[in-house]
Amino acid sequence: MPKEVQIKVISNFVKKYKSGFPLITSDALINGQVLKEEGTIIKLTDEKGNFIGKGYYGKQNKGLGWILTNKEDQPFNQAFFVTKITNALNHRKQLFADPNTTAFRIFNGEGDGVGGITIDYFDRFYLINWYSIGIYQFRNVILDALKEVVDYKGIYQKKRFDAKGRYVEDDDFVTGERGEFPLIVKENGVHFAIYLNEGAMVGVFLDQREVRKTIQEKYAKGTNMLNTFSYTGAFSVFAALGGAIKTTSVDLANRSKAKTIEQFQLNGIDHEAQDIIVEDVFHYFKYAGRKNLKFDLVVLDPPSFARSKKVVFSAEKDYTNLLKETIAITSENGVIVASTNSSAFGMKKFKGFIQKAFEETGESYRILEEFSLPSDFRTIKEYPQGNYLKVVFIKKG
Repeated sequence: MPKEVQIKVISNFVKKYKSGFPLITSDALINGQVLKEEGTIIKLTDEKGNFIGKGYYGKQNKGLGWILTNKEDQPFNQAFFVTKITNALNHRKQLFADPNTTAFRIFNGEGDGVGGITIDYFDRFYLINWYSIGIYQFRNVILDALKEVVDYKGIYQKKRFDAKGRYVEDDDFVTGERGEFPLIVKENGVHFAIYLNEGAMVGVFLDQREVRKTIQEKYAKGTNMLNTFSYTGAFSVFAALGGAIKTTSVDLANRSKAKTIEQFQLNGIDHEAQDIIVEDVFHYFKYAGRKNLKFDLVVLDPPSFARSKKVVFSAEKDYTNLLKETIAITSENGVIVASTNSSAFGMKKFKGFIQKAFEETGESYRILEEFSLPSDFRTIKEYPQGNYLKVVFIKKG
């Protein structure tokens, strides 16, 4: 068993932790310097030694670890994780019962009671993401707990804890059967090709499920659609199936073209009737502006941080300017789907970026609807930073 250390919390953080805030941060600790080995069990107390909560030491870009229980005598054994995973599965019963959706999240970190780990489901294959060396120390009991409560074909993992918090290259297969890739899964009846064996990215971001469906059902019909930072073209596929006259997908990654063609073909769409462009999106905006191109529907979903040869993009600093460029190539009465996964700011601030961009371009706008994370990406009110996704449908003019 990992060793246990007692860590004292600065008095003005005690109330926050007692009210359920789960992230252990260095600025809250009096004697945090005693933490040496990730996976160490942390017993948090106030300055007088009164118990607050128990968790583990595991460094992420967010903090030093996570509180998992407010019971002092709670062991972090297989039974503990069986309870957590069982509760999580019960919250996803509706998704398991839907034959049109076979890919979703079954365990969402602190939202399901264990920060630092997520588990995704892909048609009887499970994918565990480990976000620190600390949580990875519990891998055997967590794996045994998962195997005890789910019927699985195979289990894969992604280790996302190198020195810079990036993916650690590995085989990724854990147990059961190896998958035959691509694994074909469904989301609201639309097919995706999934690769659990090709690095950190598997082929689709599951948190945008409701947004894709909304584009297909309400906004795509009859449009000329632009999908920026398009990855494998998921938004474009849903737009095409929703009746878009044409889609244009733009992404810098070389592999994006073949992956996007694959997704179109899987869904019976003629990829040659669509534009799939491998180019820096920031350059493409300038090209589209020069050529006076206009789109009726634009998806703007940049990474929260991106670096290309000439551009360093941070959502917090640069989203407003990127949105201004988007407005310039959006038709009058066109719709912009503005999206960010940055946890550095909330929806109010994001709407401030939107307002500023439209004010500075002199264009009017109306917010049509907005989205945050879907129900399988569970969050808790005590940790609002966990609800990172912000999507706003904006009508220009």
